[in-house]
Amino acid sequence: MKTFRTMLFMPGNNPGMLASAGNLGADSVILDLEDAVAPGEKDAARILVRRTLTDLRPENVTCVVRINGLDTPYWRDDLAAAVTGGTDVILLPKCEHPDMLREIADFIGTSSRNGGAIKIMALVESALGIENASAIASFGGPLIGMLLGAEDLTAGMGAKRTPEGDEIAYARGRMLMACKAAGIAAVDTPFPFVTDMEGLAKDAAYAAQLGFSGKALISPHHVHAVKTAFMPTAEQIAWASRVIETAEAAERDGKGAVSLDGMMIDLPIIKRAKSVLQMAE
Repeated sequence: MKTFRTMLFMPGNNPGMLASAGNLGADSVILDLEDAVAPGEKDAARILVRRTLTDLRPENVTCVVRINGLDTPYWRDDLAAAVTGGTDVILLPKCEHPDMLREIADFIGTSSRNGGAIKIMALVESALGIENASAIASFGGPLIGMLLGAEDLTAGMGAKRTPEGDEIAYARGRMLMACKAAGIAAVDTPFPFVTDMEGLAKDAAYAAQLGFSGKALISPHHVHAVKTAFMPTAEQIAWASRVIETAEAAERDGKGAVSLDGMMIDLPIIKRAKSVLQMAE
Protein backbone atom coordinates (compact mmCIF):
# COMPACT_ATOMS: atom_id res chain seq x y z
CA MET A 1 0.00 0.00 0.00
CA LYS A 2 1.41 3.41 -0.97
CA THR A 3 1.56 6.45 1.27
CA PHE A 4 -1.31 8.87 1.76
CA ARG A 5 0.51 12.04 0.67
CA THR A 6 -2.14 12.71 -1.97
CA MET A 7 -5.66 11.27 -1.65
CA LEU A 8 -7.84 12.33 -4.58
CA PHE A 9 -11.64 12.24 -4.31
CA MET A 10 -13.38 10.91 -7.45
CA PRO A 11 -17.17 10.70 -7.97
CA GLY A 12 -18.24 7.07 -7.94
CA ASN A 13 -20.76 7.72 -10.71
CA ASN A 14 -18.33 9.23 -13.23
CA PRO A 15 -16.94 6.48 -15.48
CA GLY A 16 -14.62 8.84 -17.33
CA MET A 17 -12.87 9.99 -14.16
CA LEU A 18 -12.71 6.50 -12.69
CA ALA A 19 -11.10 5.19 -15.87
CA SER A 20 -8.36 7.80 -15.50
CA ALA A 21 -7.69 7.09 -11.81
CA GLY A 22 -4.27 5.62 -12.49
CA ASN A 23 -3.06 8.48 -14.64
CA LEU A 24 -3.51 11.48 -12.34
CA GLY A 25 -0.43 11.06 -10.15
CA ALA A 26 -2.19 10.65 -6.81
CA ASP A 27 -0.92 8.09 -4.29
CA SER A 28 -4.51 7.14 -3.41
CA VAL A 29 -7.89 7.62 -5.04
CA ILE A 30 -11.11 7.88 -3.02
CA LEU A 31 -13.99 6.39 -5.00
CA ASP A 32 -16.88 8.34 -3.54
CA LEU A 33 -20.31 6.80 -2.98
CA GLU A 34 -21.42 9.52 -0.53
CA ASP A 35 -21.72 13.24 -1.26
CA ALA A 36 -20.79 13.04 -4.95
CA VAL A 37 -23.62 10.60 -5.76
CA ALA A 38 -27.32 11.54 -5.74
CA PRO A 39 -29.69 9.11 -3.95
CA GLY A 40 -31.18 7.93 -7.23
CA GLU A 41 -27.75 7.01 -8.60
CA LYS A 42 -26.41 5.01 -5.65
CA ASP A 43 -27.06 1.56 -7.16
CA ALA A 44 -25.43 2.43 -10.48
CA ALA A 45 -22.46 4.00 -8.70
CA ARG A 46 -21.88 0.87 -6.60
CA ILE A 47 -21.78 -1.25 -9.76
CA LEU A 48 -19.37 1.18 -11.39
CA VAL A 49 -17.08 1.36 -8.35
CA ARG A 50 -17.01 -2.43 -8.02
CA ARG A 51 -16.15 -2.79 -11.72
CA THR A 52 -13.41 -0.18 -11.36
CA LEU A 53 -11.91 -2.19 -8.52
CA THR A 54 -12.10 -5.52 -10.34
CA ASP A 55 -11.62 -4.73 -14.04
CA LEU A 56 -10.12 -1.23 -14.24
CA ARG A 57 -8.05 -1.13 -11.08
CA PRO A 58 -5.31 1.53 -11.30
CA GLU A 59 -1.78 0.20 -10.87
CA ASN A 60 0.39 1.43 -8.02
CA VAL A 61 -2.46 3.44 -6.53
CA THR A 62 -4.18 2.71 -3.22
CA CYS A 63 -7.94 2.36 -3.74
CA VAL A 64 -10.20 3.81 -1.06
CA VAL A 65 -14.01 3.70 -1.11
CA ARG A 66 -15.98 6.32 0.82
CA ILE A 67 -19.24 4.72 1.83
CA ASN A 68 -22.33 6.54 3.07
CA GLY A 69 -22.71 7.23 6.78
CA LEU A 70 -24.08 4.75 9.27
CA ASP A 71 -27.16 6.97 9.70
CA THR A 72 -28.23 6.25 6.10
CA PRO A 73 -29.90 3.22 4.48
CA TYR A 74 -27.03 2.92 1.98
CA TRP A 75 -23.91 1.96 3.92
CA ARG A 76 -24.37 -1.83 4.01
CA ASP A 77 -24.82 -2.05 0.23
CA ASP A 78 -21.87 0.32 -0.20
CA LEU A 79 -19.69 -1.88 2.00
CA ALA A 80 -20.75 -5.04 0.20
CA ALA A 81 -19.80 -3.53 -3.16
CA ALA A 82 -16.46 -2.24 -1.89
CA VAL A 83 -15.51 -5.47 -0.13
CA THR A 84 -16.46 -7.77 -3.01
CA GLY A 85 -14.58 -5.46 -5.36
CA GLY A 86 -11.48 -5.80 -3.18
CA THR A 87 -10.93 -2.23 -2.04
CA ASP A 88 -7.77 -1.52 -0.07
CA VAL A 89 -9.41 0.87 2.39
CA ILE A 90 -12.92 1.80 3.55
CA LEU A 91 -13.36 5.51 4.38
CA LEU A 92 -16.07 5.92 7.04
CA PRO A 93 -17.63 9.41 6.95
CA LYS A 94 -18.94 11.30 9.97
CA CYS A 95 -17.07 9.08 12.40
CA GLU A 96 -17.75 10.28 15.93
CA HIS A 97 -17.08 7.26 18.14
CA PRO A 98 -15.00 4.06 18.04
CA ASP A 99 -18.19 1.97 18.19
CA MET A 100 -18.89 3.12 14.63
CA LEU A 101 -15.57 1.62 13.55
CA ARG A 102 -16.46 -1.61 15.33
CA GLU A 103 -19.61 -1.91 13.22
CA ILE A 104 -17.61 -1.55 10.02
CA ALA A 105 -14.87 -3.90 11.18
CA ASP A 106 -17.43 -6.57 12.12
CA PHE A 107 -19.14 -6.27 8.73
CA ILE A 108 -15.86 -6.54 6.85
CA GLY A 109 -14.78 -9.51 8.89
CA THR A 110 -17.95 -11.45 8.20
CA SER A 111 -18.76 -10.46 4.64
CA SER A 112 -15.65 -11.54 2.76
CA ARG A 113 -12.87 -14.07 2.94
CA ASN A 114 -10.57 -11.16 2.11
CA GLY A 115 -12.04 -8.95 4.80
CA GLY A 116 -8.98 -9.23 7.01
CA ALA A 117 -6.84 -7.44 4.46
CA ILE A 118 -9.13 -4.44 4.11
CA LYS A 119 -8.23 -1.42 6.20
CA ILE A 120 -10.39 1.40 7.57
CA MET A 121 -9.85 5.15 7.67
CA ALA A 122 -12.05 7.42 9.80
CA LEU A 123 -13.31 10.67 8.29
CA VAL A 124 -13.77 13.04 11.22
CA GLU A 125 -15.93 16.03 10.35
CA SER A 126 -17.88 17.10 13.42
CA ALA A 127 -17.15 18.74 16.77
CA LEU A 128 -17.97 15.48 18.57
CA GLY A 129 -15.65 13.52 16.31
CA ILE A 130 -12.81 15.95 17.00
CA GLU A 131 -13.39 15.80 20.75
CA ASN A 132 -13.33 11.97 20.54
CA ALA A 133 -10.25 11.92 18.30
CA SER A 134 -8.07 10.07 20.81
CA ALA A 135 -10.65 7.34 21.39
CA ILE A 136 -11.17 6.91 17.64
CA ALA A 137 -7.44 6.85 16.86
CA SER A 138 -6.86 4.22 19.56
CA PHE A 139 -9.33 1.75 17.99
CA GLY A 140 -6.47 -0.35 16.63
CA GLY A 141 -6.99 -3.38 14.35
CA PRO A 142 -7.79 -2.38 10.78
CA LEU A 143 -7.76 1.39 11.45
CA ILE A 144 -4.83 2.87 9.57
CA GLY A 145 -5.59 6.59 9.70
CA MET A 146 -7.89 9.54 10.16
CA LEU A 147 -8.87 12.21 7.65
CA LEU A 148 -10.06 15.66 8.69
CA GLY A 149 -13.22 16.90 6.94
CA ALA A 150 -13.23 20.64 7.47
CA GLU A 151 -16.22 21.57 5.32
CA ASP A 152 -18.83 19.71 7.37
CA LEU A 153 -16.96 20.58 10.56
CA THR A 154 -16.99 24.35 9.97
CA ALA A 155 -20.58 24.23 8.73
CA GLY A 156 -21.57 22.54 11.98
CA MET A 157 -19.59 25.09 13.97
CA GLY A 158 -21.14 28.02 12.17
CA ALA A 159 -17.62 29.10 11.18
CA LYS A 160 -16.57 30.65 7.88
CA ARG A 161 -14.11 28.57 5.88
CA THR A 162 -11.08 30.62 4.84
CA PRO A 163 -7.92 29.95 2.80
CA GLU A 164 -5.83 30.70 5.90
CA GLY A 165 -7.58 27.99 7.92
CA ASP A 166 -7.45 29.68 11.34
CA GLU A 167 -10.94 28.31 12.04
CA ILE A 168 -9.67 24.69 11.90
CA ALA A 169 -6.40 25.13 13.80
CA TYR A 170 -7.71 23.41 16.94
CA ALA A 171 -9.22 20.52 14.97
CA ARG A 172 -6.01 20.00 13.04
CA GLY A 173 -3.91 19.96 16.19
CA ARG A 174 -6.20 17.67 18.17
CA MET A 175 -6.61 15.10 15.40
CA LEU A 176 -2.93 15.19 14.51
CA MET A 177 -1.81 14.53 18.10
CA ALA A 178 -4.32 11.69 18.45
CA CYS A 179 -3.02 10.03 15.29
CA LYS A 180 0.63 10.45 16.24
CA ALA A 181 0.00 8.98 19.68
CA ALA A 182 -1.74 5.98 18.13
CA GLY A 183 0.82 5.55 15.36
CA ILE A 184 -1.63 5.90 12.46
CA ALA A 185 -1.72 8.22 9.44
CA ALA A 186 -3.12 11.74 9.81
CA VAL A 187 -4.50 13.15 6.55
CA ASP A 188 -5.32 16.84 6.24
CA THR A 189 -8.57 18.21 4.86
CA PRO A 190 -8.92 19.18 1.18
CA PHE A 191 -8.29 22.81 0.19
CA PRO A 192 -11.73 23.87 -1.08
CA PHE A 193 -10.79 26.98 -3.10
CA VAL A 194 -10.18 25.12 -6.33
CA THR A 195 -8.62 27.88 -8.46
CA ASP A 196 -6.48 29.45 -5.69
CA MET A 197 -3.25 27.62 -6.46
CA GLU A 198 -1.11 29.99 -4.37
CA GLY A 199 -3.36 29.41 -1.38
CA LEU A 200 -3.22 25.67 -2.00
CA ALA A 201 0.57 25.64 -1.98
CA LYS A 202 0.67 27.57 1.33
CA ASP A 203 -2.01 25.37 2.90
CA ALA A 204 -0.28 22.13 1.85
CA ALA A 205 3.14 23.36 2.99
CA TYR A 206 1.64 24.27 6.37
CA ALA A 207 0.06 20.83 6.74
CA ALA A 208 3.36 19.15 5.88
CA GLN A 209 5.19 21.38 8.38
CA LEU A 210 2.73 20.39 11.12
CA GLY A 211 3.49 16.72 10.51
CA PHE A 212 0.45 15.47 8.60
CA SER A 213 1.02 12.31 6.57
CA GLY A 214 -0.67 13.81 3.53
CA LYS A 215 -3.64 15.74 2.26
CA ALA A 216 -6.94 14.93 0.59
CA LEU A 217 -7.73 16.62 -2.73
CA ILE A 218 -10.90 17.53 -4.60
CA SER A 219 -9.26 18.34 -7.95
CA PRO A 220 -6.72 16.49 -10.08
CA HIS A 221 -5.11 19.90 -10.67
CA HIS A 222 -4.07 19.94 -6.99
CA VAL A 223 -2.02 16.73 -7.12
CA HIS A 224 1.32 18.22 -8.18
CA ALA A 225 1.28 21.12 -5.70
CA VAL A 226 0.39 18.91 -2.75
CA LYS A 227 2.85 16.19 -3.70
CA THR A 228 5.58 18.84 -3.97
CA ALA A 229 4.70 20.23 -0.53
CA PHE A 230 5.01 16.80 1.09
CA MET A 231 8.13 15.77 -0.83
CA PRO A 232 11.41 16.43 1.04
CA THR A 233 13.88 18.72 -0.71
CA ALA A 234 17.12 17.38 -2.18
CA GLU A 235 18.96 19.02 0.73
CA GLN A 236 16.73 17.29 3.29
CA ILE A 237 17.20 13.92 1.58
CA ALA A 238 20.98 14.36 1.51
CA TRP A 239 20.98 15.27 5.23
CA ALA A 240 18.82 12.25 6.10
CA SER A 241 21.06 9.90 4.13
CA ARG A 242 24.15 11.23 5.94
CA VAL A 243 22.45 10.80 9.32
CA ILE A 244 21.61 7.17 8.60
CA GLU A 245 25.10 6.47 7.25
CA THR A 246 26.70 8.06 10.32
CA ALA A 247 24.44 6.16 12.72
CA GLU A 248 25.09 2.85 10.97
CA ALA A 249 28.85 3.44 11.01
CA ALA A 250 28.73 4.25 14.73
CA GLU A 251 26.83 1.04 15.41
CA ARG A 252 29.37 -1.02 13.46
CA ASP A 253 32.22 0.62 15.40
CA GLY A 254 30.51 0.11 18.73
CA LYS A 255 30.24 3.84 19.45
CA GLY A 256 27.45 4.93 21.75
CA ALA A 257 27.18 8.53 20.63
CA VAL A 258 28.27 10.38 17.48
CA SER A 259 27.70 13.81 16.00
CA LEU A 260 27.21 15.18 12.49
CA ASP A 261 27.84 18.81 11.60
CA GLY A 262 27.93 19.64 15.30
CA MET A 263 24.58 17.93 16.02
CA MET A 264 24.32 14.92 18.32
CA ILE A 265 22.82 11.96 16.44
CA ASP A 266 20.35 10.35 18.82
CA LEU A 267 17.23 8.25 18.34
CA PRO A 268 14.81 11.16 17.58
CA ILE A 269 17.19 12.46 14.91
CA ILE A 270 17.48 9.00 13.37
CA LYS A 271 13.69 8.63 13.37
CA ARG A 272 13.31 12.00 11.64
CA ALA A 273 15.90 11.02 9.03
CA LYS A 274 14.12 7.73 8.33
CA SER A 275 10.82 9.60 8.00
CA VAL A 276 12.35 11.98 5.46
CA LEU A 277 13.68 9.09 3.38
CA GLN A 278 10.32 7.31 3.58
CA MET A 279 8.50 10.41 2.33
CA ALA A 280 10.99 10.64 -0.54
CA GLU A 281 10.22 7.16 -1.83
